[in-house]
Order: sequence, then structure tokens, then C-alpha cells
Amino acid sequence: MQIALTKKLADATGVESSSVHEEENPLFSWTANWTKVWDNRRADDMIVLVNNATRFAIAIYQVKRKDLKNVAEMMRTAISNTLLSMNFNPELVGEYMRLAGEVEFSKNRSRQKAAWVTKAGMDCAFYVAREYNSIAKMFSDTVGVSANYHPVNCSGSVDESYVPYQAMISALSELSGKPAYKYHAFELLVTLDLEVYQAVRRIIVPADLELARFHQVLQSVYGWGNYHLYDFTVFGDNKDMPVARIVPFEDDLAYDDDAVLMKGRTLSEFLPEHKHILYTYDMGDNWEHEIRLVRVLEEYDEESPYLVEASGQTPPEDVGGVGGFMDFREVMLNPSHPEYGEMKEWARYWTLELSDWKKYPRVIHV
Repeated sequence: MQIALTKKLADATGVESSSVHEEENPLFSWTANWTKVWDNRRADDMIVLVNNATRFAIAIYQVKRKDLKNVAEMMRTAISNTLLSMNFNPELVGEYMRLAGEVEFSKNRSRQKAAWVTKAGMDCAFYVAREYNSIAKMFSDTVGVSANYHPVNCSGSVDESYVPYQAMISALSELSGKPAYKYHAFELLVTLDLEVYQAVRRIIVPADLELARFHQVLQSVYGWGNYHLYDFTVFGDNKDMPVARIVPFEDDLAYDDDAVLMKGRTLSEFLPEHKHILYTYDMGDNWEHEIRLVRVLEEYDEESPYLVEASGQTPPEDVGGVGGFMDFREVMLNPSHPEYGEMKEWARYWTLELSDWKKYPRVIHV
């Protein structure tokens, strides 16, 4: 595996870099840079790699200068972890890493590839800033995932643009002769009871999906804005006796001695052993989403998370819980109501019915 370093990263690592091997398969070649996410920090804190054949992006955040002594292994691990986190077939990923071989550094001399890695770095920085809000102790080598869903090569004709993760999975499948996807998955039925109707989403997700990412999936399929706190509560046969309450932040533990931290926990730790999970979003409005396991898919061979079907519109944020939503909906159903104009202006683009495109089965990119 050949990784061409920008001058900044080469100087920071102090590694000896060889000359570029022109015959190297571009699928085994990457370009890497060390960049900043936060302007108020003195040091660079994220390493970004872009594959030279597919423009597939890898990002490692936070990386301190002292960590650079192990940068080769860190990069190999990040490539593998990112591919696996996108549910690529583990056999396919293992074959790619084997064929790619050990890391060999070179100096980047391509302006085009420098532009690629700069653009990927900006996309990854936006994601980190949006999702992590400058958390001091946060480390992740999979924050590049979201950048791979954005089309690239769009400056030319429309026919020349492509999506990096699609290009990567196609290239790896062709290289290894193995199926793109092969993993355990869960089909779940998620129900938000609004009394006047139920907002229901049927989804397929990887069994090993981390709860933090599952939260993002639920936000996406329900159209929530991710403005508020949330948690998961797991129940066994008795819905009055929780097995575990899982919270996203360490500060949440101060309010519940029995709660456990979400970091690293996956759905498969609780399903199918336990029968019932409650996802609560916005502790003020208290939106309770009941999650039920429909079936286990032993060797799922399609991309996921995937929305199978959807029905029922989600309430607007901050409407005041189920009671507030019922009052709001009553006003919105009656254009002659004296509060209709004010409510409509407050709700902006909200509609009474779920739009057709939100019902449409689709892969959920989060």
C-alpha cells in the first residue's frame, strides 16, 4: 500500500519517503494530509486519506503530534475500520488489506490529488464540527464515512461524476470476486404513538450498528432535527422493569446512577435477547419511539440502513409533546381557525401528511 504524503504531513511525521512507483495499482494508493478542524486550536488534529482510484475518503480525528510515530498502522487500521463500518463484506475487506500489503510512504507530487484530499478534508471537518462540537476527548477513525456519500468529479460533464463509496465497493468486489455485503441484520418496526395516529417506520439495520449511529438513523427516518437530548431504554418481558438505560454523554450519568454510557454499544448486545427498546428524543416533548424486532436476517447481502416503508407524519420540533401536537394539528386542519395563520408561519414547511418522497424505500445515509 503506497501512501503519498503532503509536505505538511511528511514534515510532521519525519518518515523517510520513497519515490513514487508509477506501476502501483491506484486502488492500493492513497494521498494523505494533516489538517485542522477547529480554527481556535494551535495544532492540526485530523489526518485525511483519499484513495487514488475511487476518491474514497478516510479521516482520523483527533490526531496529536505524538500519535504520528504510529501513523502507518493508524492509517491501515482506519482504512479497514471505515470499510467495515459501512458494512462492506469482512471477507472482501480482509482480502483488500492483504493484497494492499504494508504501508510505504512517498511524497505527493500531484496537484490534482492534493486538491482531492483538501476537498475531502473540508467535508470531513464539516461533519466533525456538526456531530461532535469540539469534544476534547473524542477519537474516531471512521469520521470519513459521510464524505463518501457525496458525488465527486462534478466539474466536468454529468456522466463523469460518481459517488466514492459506490466506486469503492464495485472496485473491491471486482478485485476479490467476493460479494459486496454479507452480515447479520435486523428488521425493526419503530412506532411513535401520537394518539390521533401512529408514525411508523420499518427499517433494516446491521445487527452490529452502534447505538450512537442508530440514533442518527432514527433522526433521519423521522425527520427530527437532532436538537435535543435522547436515550435508549431496554426492556425484557416486563415493560415496567427496564434492563438498561443507555445515555450518550458522560454528563448524563450524573442524573442516573444506573445508566450506562452508549459509547461502543451496539444493537446486537440487546437484540434479540431482549424484546423491547424505547428510544426517547427530546426530554421536554418526550417523543417515545417503541422499537420491536420483526426478524433476524442471518446473511443480509444488501446495503443498509434501509427504510422499507414509512407512514404517519412526524410532529414539528418543540410543539409541546403529544398534547401540544394534538392542539397544533387541530388548528392546522382548520384554515378558518383564528390561530391558523400564526401556526402556519411557525411551522414553516411542515405538512399534515407525510410526503411521497419520505415514504419512498431508500438507503439511509448518516
